[in-house]
Amino acid sequence: MTRSATDRERAKTDRHDALLREAARLFADRGFSGVSLEDLGAAVGVSGPAVYRHFSGKQALLAAILVGVSERLHAGGTEVAAAHDTAADRLVALARFHVAFALSEADVIRVQDRDLANLSDGDARTVRRLQRDYVAIWTDTLGALLPHAEPAELRVRVYACFGLINSTPHSVRGVRWSVPDGPAAPVLEAMALAALTADADA
Repeated sequence: MTRSATDRERAKTDRHDALLREAARLFADRGFSGVSLEDLGAAVGVSGPAVYRHFSGKQALLAAILVGVSERLHAGGTEVAAAHDTAADRLVALARFHVAFALSEADVIRVQDRDLANLSDGDARTVRRLQRDYVAIWTDTLGALLPHAEPAELRVRVYACFGLINSTPHSVRGVRWSVPDGPAAPVLEAMALAALTADADA
């Protein structure tokens, strides 16, 4: 009995994760409004109504994707920053962390770019708060290296860096280039660091 119950829980978890993965893929390809519950169910081998066993609806799936990725970014950025003693080392590690994220979660980036407005007000506020906290990790780190830069300038530099890295879903093609340990990663890391500190002495 225990093993059977464990197997059912594992199967439920696997289906939940598959729905998140396939929803991100479908939303990235077609947009939130272009995907039905039937599409989502079919992508994981169940009927449309069976999706309700895991999520209350399509918007709840979108929230799980976008809130979830914001939580992972914030937690990962916090861990990376805590693991390095100097601001220079932290900045390199943060760039490496974000590049790996962008290359491994290209679908999620595309969904956030296009469908953030489809979140409920509460979920949108949660995403924005987590994003602000993640940006603060970067601006605090960069500020230690550019002590004369105003907070607004630090935010401009960080957001510009994110724009560069997050463009990978649109620019990187081919399996060899679109993986975290592929040849695109060191290129993007170097470009990100250069963008963050461009004209710092000007």
